[in-house]
Amino acid sequence: MRISKTIPFIFQFATIGLAFAFVLLYLFPALLPDLNRSISENDKPVVEFKQSNLGRHSNTGPVSYADAVERAAPAVVNVYTRKTISETRHPFANDPIFRYFFGDNTRRPRQRTESSLGSGVIVSPQGYILTNNHVIAAADEIQVALKNGKTAEAKLVGADPETDLAVLKINLPDLPAITLGDTQKLRVGDVVLAIGNPFGVGQTVTSGIVSATGRNMLGINTFENFIQTDAAINPGNSGGALITAHGELIGINTAIFSKSGGSQGIGFAIPMSLAKDVMTQIIEHGEVVRGWLGVVIQDLNDELAHSFGLNSSDGVILSNIVVDGPAAKGGLAIGDVITHIADKAVDDVKQALQLISQVKPGSKVQIRGIRQGQAFESTITVGTRPHEDS
Repeated sequence: MRISKTIPFIFQFATIGLAFAFVLLYLFPALLPDLNRSISENDKPVVEFKQSNLGRHSNTGPVSYADAVERAAPAVVNVYTRKTISETRHPFANDPIFRYFFGDNTRRPRQRTESSLGSGVIVSPQGYILTNNHVIAAADEIQVALKNGKTAEAKLVGADPETDLAVLKINLPDLPAITLGDTQKLRVGDVVLAIGNPFGVGQTVTSGIVSATGRNMLGINTFENFIQTDAAINPGNSGGALITAHGELIGINTAIFSKSGGSQGIGFAIPMSLAKDVMTQIIEHGEVVRGWLGVVIQDLNDELAHSFGLNSSDGVILSNIVVDGPAAKGGLAIGDVITHIADKAVDDVKQALQLISQVKPGSKVQIRGIRQGQAFESTITVGTRPHEDS
């Protein structure tokens, strides 16, 4: 009896609920789910975006780099060089008939003076200046002009043609020395400024960004580890400063890649991590001392690797060995493939050269490689790398 009374109540309650739902959906159709859309979207990929939550002005840079230039520019100097060139005498100077008509003056070598212009950076209050070797190479006289108008004769402390760096010294009181930056923290996209004296027009500042770091295999220097920048570098900028947006020295402007002779947005600077080491050795020892194995090496390509029966082209191959050199004394042979130097994998010639040059002469270094298809190890006492001009 109780069940028969309950059933009509349930039907009445359900009918009222359905009627209320119908009225609600009729008045608010947006509440009705799009079943077709839901089913079809289940088969589509979901695209996710990472939306920026930074403020509207968070990506704006400084309005001016004047503070950076004000800190660094006084330490950037103009470098003027002069050298006397003796021209060879006339090829017919010894001919009696020629001398009869033109006299004996043709037998004397004529001399002329050639001048050039570059830039440099004062890196120490003691008067030490970093510049490029090609700026002062073979110069008989070097003059330095500071931004404040003072001039001084500079003495060549030493040079390293293999990195194209040179150290000069001047004796003036209260010299403005630049602050050195940390090139290890340099990133592609960082703002940089180049300061120098392009074309002799006076001290000039150009801006750009770091385009790349660690550039090598360019054929400019023996040891290359360039910072690439699109800051305009022109003739006369060589030896000048590449600074950060905070006015810290991170490189010495050295070269440009150009078909016209002017800047085309590809310039190269020697990083201070390399320049500082070279400068310190020149000041303390008068020269740069590097490790040397006494070998001629070449990159190992796929073709060479196949001819030697190797599974990969990793490493470098010895194509020649200096007689009685460190490698010869250590048991290396022509045709050996070097894959590791001091437990570091070797990828190419430039890297192998860099690894060996960093070893102190007289120290021992472990060489690993492949000889006639078999792995080998050898411990070699590293010698002193001869200078380019020796």
